Amino acid sequence: MTISLIPVEGIGEIRPGDDLAELIFEATREPSGASGQAAASCPDRGGVVLADGDVVVVTQKIVSKAEGRLVEVDPADPRSHKVHVEAEAVRIIRRRGDLVMTETRHGFVCANSGVDLSNVESGWAALLPVDPDRSARRVRDGLLARGATNVGVVISDTFGRAWRRGVTDVAIGCAGVAAVVDLRGTRDALGRELTVTEVCVADEIAGAAELVMGKSTGIPVAIVRGVDPSWLREGSVRRDIVRPYKEDLFR
Repeated sequence: MTISLIPVEGIGEIRPGDDLAELIFEATREPSGASGQAAASCPDRGGVVLADGDVVVVTQKIVSKAEGRLVEVDPADPRSHKVHVEAEAVRIIRRRGDLVMTETRHGFVCANSGVDLSNVESGWAALLPVDPDRSARRVRDGLLARGATNVGVVISDTFGRAWRRGVTDVAIGCAGVAAVVDLRGTRDALGRELTVTEVCVADEIAGAAELVMGKSTGIPVAIVRGVDPSWLREGSVRRDIVRPYKEDLFR
């Protein structure tokens, strides 16, 4: 299996009320009268045309902007967004200096409730979408309605990891693509039966897409092409990835 990571250019700055599905479809549709190699090499589309079996990865930031999940903050006060951190949290897990680790209403454990000042105009902060799985479904439904076929959508965000330095992108919402692939009952390369292996493919897709989107390139959408076709089925981050309290050893 060969995986291709394709940045989608030409999305532009997102404003509240923008139709992300329309913008993504226009940036990835085959130009009228072009096909095959001609369409793939179309320069104003960044050389990408949405194809059957693709997974479209969309950053949380543009989803939040389109959905109007923006709040005013005082640009002169670096701590003014903390009131929104508290409001977005259902539980404060730990504080260290200016860092607050929280649990959000989605069940995510992350820094500052996901409230983010990066890639947002001065004086504003972005909150997480109210329901990222629903956001992913909305984008996917919009793409399908415009003629895309058999595509998945992942909403990604940047999270730190307990006990590990550095950040990576993970899935906070998905539609039309499995969140977790259960390999229990299958056999490894040596014939041993797997008894506990569940692979979080939505996180893997999100992390892979971030390699071509970056943090400062202005590319908020990428296509992951070549995933296992069996992954293209319904999934939910909140239902399938967020670990229930009764299974959690640390909360």
